[in-house]
Amino acid sequence: MTLLATLFGKSKKKSLKAKCPITKENIEEGFGYMLSTSEVISSKKYWDMIMTEPETMAYTLSHFKQEASGTQMRGLIFEKYSSVTTPWMVSDSCINLFESVDKQSARAAAKKWWETEGQHLAASSGAAREQMDPQEFEKVRNYAIQEAGKARIPLA
Repeated sequence: MTLLATLFGKSKKKSLKAKCPITKENIEEGFGYMLSTSEVISSKKYWDMIMTEPETMAYTLSHFKQEASGTQMRGLIFEKYSSVTTPWMVSDSCINLFESVDKQSARAAAKKWWETEGQHLAASSGAAREQMDPQEFEKVRNYAIQEAGKARIPLA
């Protein structure tokens, strides 16, 4: 089969695909933004969104009602996202969640990822705890677990 494919100019190049982990939308070849886990978790807007999604809202409500189980679950959610070791390919529709990201560099990194068929990694790729200053990591962790989503919760 490969001989026939070679003769007729068909390559067996695998099709590289990217899907935004936030919006779940497919990202067209050559587009998107590549972020490190540290860049993703450093965004307050990101955590406000994550902690008030339908799947996490019950934990957030419990947390702000001073229930330990809600706080514990928010901690597990933080650990899940902050432990991602691979770069994040995010879509154009959600890049504005990341207020401190250099969009030009993130776009260039994504283009390089496409050009290298997924081999290029974002600067400081890896789990956030391993890449960030420990004090900054704790500051981000504290916001995500203790404060994220507070403005969106009707507290009575």
